[in-house]
Formats: sequence, C-alpha cells, structure tokens
Amino acid sequence: MKTLTRFSNTIMERYLPDPYIFVAILTVIVFGLGIVFTDSGPLDMVVHWGDGFWELLAFTMQMVIVLVAGHVLASSPVFKKLLSSLASLAKSPGSAILLVTVVSLIACWINWGFGLVIGALFAKEIARKVTTVDYRLLIASAYSGFIIWHGGLGGSIPLTIATADHKFESTMGIIPTSETIFSTYNLVIIAILFITIPLLNRFMMPKPADTVSIDPKLLEERVEVEQEQTLTPASRLENSFILSMLIGALGIIYLVQHFIGKGFDLNLNIVNLMFLILGIIFHGTPKRFLAAVANAVKTAGGIIIQFPFYAGIMGMMVMSGLAEVMSEWFVSISTEATFPVLTFFAAGLVNFFVPSGGGQWAVQAPIMLDAAQTLGVSYSKTAMAIAWGDAWTNMIQPFWALPALAIAGLRAKDIMGYCVFVLVLSGIVVSLGLFFL
Repeated sequence: MKTLTRFSNTIMERYLPDPYIFVAILTVIVFGLGIVFTDSGPLDMVVHWGDGFWELLAFTMQMVIVLVAGHVLASSPVFKKLLSSLASLAKSPGSAILLVTVVSLIACWINWGFGLVIGALFAKEIARKVTTVDYRLLIASAYSGFIIWHGGLGGSIPLTIATADHKFESTMGIIPTSETIFSTYNLVIIAILFITIPLLNRFMMPKPADTVSIDPKLLEERVEVEQEQTLTPASRLENSFILSMLIGALGIIYLVQHFIGKGFDLNLNIVNLMFLILGIIFHGTPKRFLAAVANAVKTAGGIIIQFPFYAGIMGMMVMSGLAEVMSEWFVSISTEATFPVLTFFAAGLVNFFVPSGGGQWAVQAPIMLDAAQTLGVSYSKTAMAIAWGDAWTNMIQPFWALPALAIAGLRAKDIMGYCVFVLVLSGIVVSLGLFFL
C-alpha cells in the first residue's frame, strides 16, 4: 500500500494541474463533446456556457461564507480550546489519521457543509499536536469523510423526494427516508465505509522517510487587532461586548425557533448562520470578529474564481443535452440486476461536469426514473444510486475539495493521490451494496 500511494502521489504531483487549470480543461472538453455528440454547434455551446456561467452565484456566496465563517469560528479562543481538547486524544500519527477520519465521517453524515469545514479545521488542530503525522494524508483523511454525505442526514436527493410537491412527485410519488437514507442497503453501505475508510487511510501512512509534516507554527491563526490610542464613541462600539452578545442572542433565538418549527433541518444557510453567530459570540467584540473575518477572506479566492466556470460547464452539459446522452448510454446497456450499479457509475461520470446534487438530479432523474419503471427497479434505489454516484467522484473532483484545501493551505495535487484509493474502495463498497442488497 505504501508503494502504491507513493506512486499515486508522484503521478498526481507531476500531472494534476492547479484546480483552475483543471476546470479550464474540463470546459474545453465539454465544449468539444457537446459539438460532437449533440445537435449543438460551436456558437450554441458558447451561448450555453455564458447562460450558465452565473447560475451558481448564490451557491458560490454560500461556500465563501462556509469557508470564512469556519475560519472565524476556528480562530476564536473558545473553539480553539474545544478542538485542542479533542485533538489531544490523538497520541500518534496512526491514531491521528483514524481520529480525523472518523470525526469527518460523522460530521459529513450529519451535514456536508458542516463536515467539510469541521474536518479540515480538526485536522489542522491535530497537526499542531502530532507533529510527525503526514500533513497531506491528514487533510486527505479529513476530506475522505465527504464520501458519505449523500447517504446521510443532509443528502439533498433523498430529502427532496421525501418532500411534498417535489419536481418528480407525479412520476415517483413521495419516497420516505425509511426507503432511502434509512434503508437496509444504505445503512450497510454507510457502516462498511465507516469501518474501512479509516483503516484504509491508516494503511496509506507513508514511511517516516517519506512523511511530509508541517511546522505547527505555520498553522497558527494570526489575527491582529489594531489598538486605539484614544477612546471615542465609535471605538467603544467597535469594542462593545454587549453589542456582540445582542447580535448573538438574536441569532440563537432564530436558530432555536428554526429547529423547533422544522426539526433537524440543518441546511447550508443554517450551518452558515450557526458558524457566524458562534464566531461573533466567541470573539467577544465586533472589532475582534471583523479582524478574524479579514484574515479568513484571504483564503476564499479559489472558490470565487472557479465556481462560475463550473456553472458554465453545467450550462453546456444541461442545455446541450450532453448529460442526457451520457445517462442514456448507461441505460442502454442496463438490465434489471445491473441498472442500480450502472446508474451509480453514470452519476459518477456526470458529477465530474455537473458537481451539484440538485442539478444532477434534475438532469438525470427523468431518464433514470423512466428506465427504472421499464426495468422494474424501485424508484427509491434509483434515486440513491444517483445520490451515491454524485458523492463518489467528489474524491477526485477539486470542486468540493476547495474549501478544505483553502483551510489547510494545500493544493489539490497534495491530497488527490490518497483520495484515488478512497474512490476505488468506496466504489467497490457502494457497487456491491447496490447490486446484492
């Protein structure tokens, strides 16, 4: 395993480009595929790209806030102590890898946005405690937990089809979560991944001579707050503990009301609000909070620039019909027994170009649901096959790794050599689960 991971890391280091170059290459590939395999001409593909370019603008802002708010919360004294206490459980590089993987899996099963940020922040804190751990593998382990998000409590597809008036209710009806998230086959897949992924990450630990550790001093969050020489009404407000507590109380009251009225609805906006409100409270004063924000914003550049290009790719995939062409090909070679697995593979392929669970469901559902009815496969299993495919190839898709990489201060090529093996393992586990259970 050590030899394989060393080879994989060497390949990724040599050939995997910067995430911006990656998305640029994907753009060119999809542009060409759309011309070859659909009725769209070059000008049509340009229009599709431009029309879709800003479609993820709201989501981009959400992801920027996830990253910034997570940074702000992590730099607060209270949260630092909490993470430090939990990180103290790791006594060796091996236990550090196991611990961060398990925490990430649990957090991502609860909510993907929560898991992405918490996993990376926790990994950084562990790196401060266990200085001999391989930092690249540690961050890869934190990201590996993301593989289970669509089979967990925050899975967008199973939650969507369990809600009245969803887009495909006339075709499939309302599918309760007991048939998707809490179905036997899904719970078995989750349980196996919870056991095997931490062990896989542990086995991928490099030899001491090949270990790339990091100086703990480089991981310190330096938040500088300018000191006022004279107290003015404005400076008193900027350093007002009471003002921060009032805003914090407002947010907490809203969150309590939200969970009372809607149950455990931990959507991305609620996660962001939780991070921001806790950051405001834990930093104590507006000035300290804003200084932490200014420090955190520096890491958000990759998301701001690259996400619109992915939206452009999605526009070409959807508007040209290329995503449908890919899905229909997999359907054409399917049987009743193989359909769930091939749907999983199809979703994994489409996810490279449409890295959005909701967007992917909108594109693939009409084709896959019609095929499921023809082949006699349950709608619920078809939906979960698409959900797992959407999560699966995230392991080698820089789109979702950007927040974790920004928090960690690493490049995609630093972790993808390890993530390839998580992709292989999870692909085998999910395929067997969908085929036999």
